[in-house]
Parts: sequence; structure tokens; C-alpha cells
Amino acid sequence: MRRFALLFCLMLFALPALAQYPSRPVTMLIGYPAGGLVDIVARLMVEGMKTRFPSGMVVVARPGAAGAVAIGELTRAPADGYTVVLTPASALVIAPQMNDLAYRTPDDYDPFINLIAYYPLIGVRSESKYRTIQELLTDAKDNPGLIRVGSPGEGTSSHLNLEELMRNVGVKMMHVPYNGWAQSSVATLGGHIEAVVAQPGELKHMVDGKRMRALLNFTPQRHAAFPDAPTAKELGWDVAYGIWFMLLAPKGTPAAEARYLHDAAKTAIEDPKFGAMMNARGIDVDYRPGEALRADLWREYRQHTEVLRRVGMLKK
Repeated sequence: MRRFALLFCLMLFALPALAQYPSRPVTMLIGYPAGGLVDIVARLMVEGMKTRFPSGMVVVARPGAAGAVAIGELTRAPADGYTVVLTPASALVIAPQMNDLAYRTPDDYDPFINLIAYYPLIGVRSESKYRTIQELLTDAKDNPGLIRVGSPGEGTSSHLNLEELMRNVGVKMMHVPYNGWAQSSVATLGGHIEAVVAQPGELKHMVDGKRMRALLNFTPQRHAAFPDAPTAKELGWDVAYGIWFMLLAPKGTPAAEARYLHDAAKTAIEDPKFGAMMNARGIDVDYRPGEALRADLWREYRQHTEVLRRVGMLKK
């Protein structure tokens, strides 16, 4: 009887501890510098989730290795619900197939919610002689390797969409990697490159301001933000690699904490203000829960294995 009473008291003491999550601040890691889209979305998420986290949430940037530094830190963090990472899928399905990292596959962490999705576009400056994507590609066929097309960097989704487009069309253009939009936009506007692959949030204000034209969208269907830009698929080229932003927790995070994080994040992306801010950038809110998201990541991982092998970038 005494042993039962002792066990009962221990359970009473344990229950409040179990109910305390979150009892301290939660860290949201990002693998990219401040001011970029990942940082913007992370801070919007923290703002939308803060009512569920009375001790606070803090965004911590760990830039480097195309987002892999932050994810590597996440995989080493305790699986207690106090560390998450907001990342694009490219850092999960492309980077670990190109480099030796602390994680390898979608089974090395716990994705618990997808937030947004978008697809890159090909744009040219408004003074360009190219009015359509067909004109650009015809010139590329006539002048192999001379048409220069910028991207945010080697191995990015933008770069791989470009490589797959060239393969489907049967043309060769010169890929020019830059360190983000700040560099590639200047190069495009200055006429140093003929075209650029960019995300919709970057290109939209340039198109609206008549400084650039969108020639091709890699979305599966035309996007309302770029109604005049045809899709690769409608022109007969099966190229549509999108970019998703999602939240991950360390592998083995308890189900209760993961559900709490998921519900808080879902509330944040369902806020009309969040949707309006994404829509203004040509980006879609794209909710997907954890296990469905893991299956999607595995599908994309295998697809990118083949793409990386074709372009000679698959890790040996």
C-alpha cells in the first residue's frame, strides 16, 4: 500500500511537468541570411504563432551550405520541441545528394507542416529583344552556349529547372550562378546576362514596375500573379520543380509537442494577413501535414536523384 501511495505521489508531481510545454522559448533556425524570403516567412510565422508560446519564439540565422548548416544543427538538437527549422525543400532533397552532410534522407528529421509553395520563372529585362520564351530558345538553338541565364546558384531548384528545360527543348545555354537575387537582378537589368531564373516574389515587383518581363513559368498551371507567362508544361516541356517551405523538428520529437507545433503553425498560415502577404509575392499557401509531407519529400528526393545524375552533380 505504501508503495502504491509513493507511486501515486510521483505521478502527481510528474503530471504538471508533462503539461508545461512550452515552458521556455522555442528557437526557429533558418539556413539563410536575414532579409531574404526564408527570413521573412520565418518572422511572419513567429508573429502568427506567438500566442501559443508565452515564453517566446526566436528566429536564429545559421546561413551556409545552401541551408544545410541550420538543418545539421537541428539534427543534433534535443528532440524536445524547443528547436525547429524553417527550410525550403531544396536543402533536403538536393543538398544532401550533392555533399556529405549531417543528414541524408527525409527519414533523418521529422517534418511536421508545409507552409508555402512556389515555382521559379524565367525573366528578361524590359529592353530585351526577346518577347517570348520561344524567341529566346530559338536564339539559343542558333547560338549554342552563348545565351547567358542567371540563377541563385549551383544546385538550386532554379538551376535544375533550367537544366531540365534545356534537356527537354534540346538547347544549350550558359548557366551563370549568382549569390542570390541581389546579384542576378543587377546583372539582368545591366544586360550582363540575357535572362534570369528567379522566384516569383523577386520577379513580381520588377514585372509590375515594367522593368522586366516574365517569359516562362515553371508552375503546373498558369499563375494568377503572372497571367501572361505560359507554363513549360503547356508548351510541351515536362518541367515543373517547385520550392516548398516547411517546418522540421529533430527526429523522435514527442507526438504531443509535434502536434502542438503543427497546430500553432497551421493557425498562423490560415491567418488572412499571412495569405495576403504571400499572394502579393506570387506565392501560394500550401498546407500539408507531417506524414504526407514526408512522402512528398521522398518522391522529390528520388526525382532529384535522376536530375542530379543527368547534370553530373550527384555525390559519388
